[in-house]
Amino acid sequence: MKYTIAIGSDHAGFDVKEIIVKALNSGILEEFNAGVSDMGPDSSDRVDYPDYAHKVAQSVSEGICDLGILICGSGNGVCITANKHDGIRAGLAWDKELASLAREHNNANIICLPARFVSEEKALEIAKAFLAASFEGGRHQERVQKIEQK
Repeated sequence: MKYTIAIGSDHAGFDVKEIIVKALNSGILEEFNAGVSDMGPDSSDRVDYPDYAHKVAQSVSEGICDLGILICGSGNGVCITANKHDGIRAGLAWDKELASLAREHNNANIICLPARFVSEEKALEIAKAFLAASFEGGRHQERVQKIEQK
C-alpha cells in the first residue's frame, strides 16, 4: 500500500528519524512510500519534542498525511502529545509485533519509537511492520470507536 508519511522527532530521536527517512526515500521501505513529509528537526541540537509531535499529529489529523512516525528518547513524550489531537491514535512500540498490533487492533495512525531503547535496525523493522499492517476491523471497530470521548 502507498502512503504519505509524516515523520518527526526530537534531538534524541534525530538519528533514527534520519535513517527511516533515508530508508523511505532510497527504496529500502519503498513499497510503503508515496511520499515522506519530514517535519523536523533538521539537526540533533536540543529541541522540544511537543513542537514536532504536534506538527506530525496535525498533518495526520487533517488528512494531509496518511500515517505518522514519531521518535523521541523514550517514545512516551511524543506519544502523549500526539494523542491530544482529534482523530489520532498513536501507539508506542519497541518491537515489530507491537507496531503491527497497534495498526491491526487499535487502528493506530501514528507509531512512536523509543530511540534510546531500539537499535537503528530494529527501528526500521518497527516502521516496516507498522506500515505493512492494516486495521482488522470486526470486533476491534467498536472498541476503537469508544476511544474518543466527546
